[in-house]
Amino acid sequence: MEIINTLLDAALKARKNSYCPYSGFAVGAAVMDDKGNIYSGCNVENAAYGDSVCAERVAMFEAVSEGASNLKYILVAGSPKGDAITDYAYPCGTCRQVMSELMDGDAVIYVAGPEGDIKEYTLEELLPHSFTLKE
Repeated sequence: MEIINTLLDAALKARKNSYCPYSGFAVGAAVMDDKGNIYSGCNVENAAYGDSVCAERVAMFEAVSEGASNLKYILVAGSPKGDAITDYAYPCGTCRQVMSELMDGDAVIYVAGPEGDIKEYTLEELLPHSFTLKE
């Protein structure tokens, strides 16, 4: 539970920095490596939607850019812009694919929901039979 609370705090803090003028859907994510280091990110949109980037990828890329290599947990918190989390924001397909590249199949993905509810999945559950160089 301590891991979840720590990741949730970091994700919610990052979510406040979301740049989402087009969708109005603010997302924050926080990832933890095997050493307990936390890296966070928020979604950053662009008028050319393909140039936008999700919070999960920002957090994972931040981790990699800081030298992390064994990402174990990620928590995603998002809903329409505002303070309260009113919905679940599951990782998109692109984020799941990046997770499969940077995390093991037993890595844990937490998805924050309304009233403090947290859903828990392994990467293998969210992206079975992923396409990677891993055997």
